[in-house]
Amino acid sequence: MPAPTPPPGHGPRPSAPRIAPLPVEEMDDFQAELMGLVGLDTPTINIFATLVRHPGLFNKWLPFGGKLLAGKLPARDRELLVLRTGWRCGSEYEWAQHVLVGRLAGLADAEIARVADGPDADGWDPFDALLLRAADELHEDHCLTDATWAALAERYDDKQMVEVPMVVGHYHLVSMTLNSLGVPLEDGAPRWPGP
Repeated sequence: MPAPTPPPGHGPRPSAPRIAPLPVEEMDDFQAELMGLVGLDTPTINIFATLVRHPGLFNKWLPFGGKLLAGKLPARDRELLVLRTGWRCGSEYEWAQHVLVGRLAGLADAEIARVADGPDADGWDPFDALLLRAADELHEDHCLTDATWAALAERYDDKQMVEVPMVVGHYHLVSMTLNSLGVPLEDGAPRWPGP
């Protein structure tokens, strides 16, 4: 598979894994136990099979990521934040996984593709555009502006307001890791939206 082409403004990504996913038959008992905690039907999701090579870290990271996926933000809102973060970080693997999660959270394929065009693209509901703008502000300046904070706080409570930068920050960490390790897309995974 050729190296994924990141969105404009990003350098090339590895064309092959720098650390390959760990085959199931090579996992020790602790790694296999950790993979069981993922709760998926298949142990071959490449992000998990790669990160489990560092079982101590994986063991601490998994509950944190899981808490954000089952947090206080509405799932659709969270997925808009995650998709925009994956796009801005040039992480096709992150994008691909959250296209699937975003669909389950109620995002239409046209909305998912429009995430790449950003908050000023035609067709966004004002609050959806606000979420994309929040992800962009956190990406660019690592802080929400007063205007964005105030607009989000009209709908969200304190717990949700804490989660907004935590979600974006977490998926920056994940995107950087996926990009740097060269975690490969699964066969048939969604790809970047077309031009």
